[in-house]
Amino acid sequence: MAIKNQKPTTNGQRNMSFVDGAQISTKKTLGKKLFKKGKKTTGRANGKISIRHRGGGTRSHYRFIDFNGTDKLGVPAKVISIEYDPKRTAYISFICFKDGEKRYILAHKNMKVGDEVIVDNKAKIKEGNRMMLKNIPVGFPIFNIEFSPKKGGQLVRTAGGEAKIVSLDGDKAQIQLPSREIRLFDKNCFATIGVLSNEEKNLIQIGKAGRKRNMGRRPQVRGKAMNPCDHPHGGGEGGAPIGLKYPKTPWGAHALGVKTRKNKKMSNKLILKNRHRNKK
Repeated sequence: MAIKNQKPTTNGQRNMSFVDGAQISTKKTLGKKLFKKGKKTTGRANGKISIRHRGGGTRSHYRFIDFNGTDKLGVPAKVISIEYDPKRTAYISFICFKDGEKRYILAHKNMKVGDEVIVDNKAKIKEGNRMMLKNIPVGFPIFNIEFSPKKGGQLVRTAGGEAKIVSLDGDKAQIQLPSREIRLFDKNCFATIGVLSNEEKNLIQIGKAGRKRNMGRRPQVRGKAMNPCDHPHGGGEGGAPIGLKYPKTPWGAHALGVKTRKNKKMSNKLILKNRHRNKK
């Protein structure tokens, strides 16, 4: 994959770039059981704005992705096509199992049409194969990792994402996540070998506002550019600072540095090296 710069035939295309989609199949393979019609996200509830800066955009369908695959243990599957999914950053692949069933899975970096993949407790060490952590050699990149056995992959599912098995000593497997955090996992959890596709997505430049509007995003306005009745940062003369101890949301809550983890006691036990330098 490579980044291509748009030829600036118009002013809006002057700083635009996109990912070369040579790997993506042009043939559409949507099946009625594998997708549902997407809803328009307007960011409103009962006619009132509940989520700012949402609205418009192109309607997109949601593809049902198989993040687990343990109900097809030992059944090989062939890659029919590699497709773009508007609901996620990584590409997806349309596969057909030997028994005839078809599903969508996450595509890895080097996946090609015609490749064979399999989900099993222990399988060949090959990109795209999914197996238990205890059967994957140390140092191999993995993605779509389970938090708990038989629950399905929940971690490392974004474009270009990869984790790495650091150690398999003891009862747990030590895995280094993309954030450089080292965490313990049950050895019976499943993971897929390889690096996720579309790894250069973070290098693209949107280029113009209209492209963002097509994604369902409306313009954002700085709080300090508003009036005091509209935002806590508003008011003042010219480019005045916010004049607060900490940045706030329009409703007065903390805007930066908000804690999001709820059950710290349970999760801290499994963290060997925190992603923050000052914490253990």
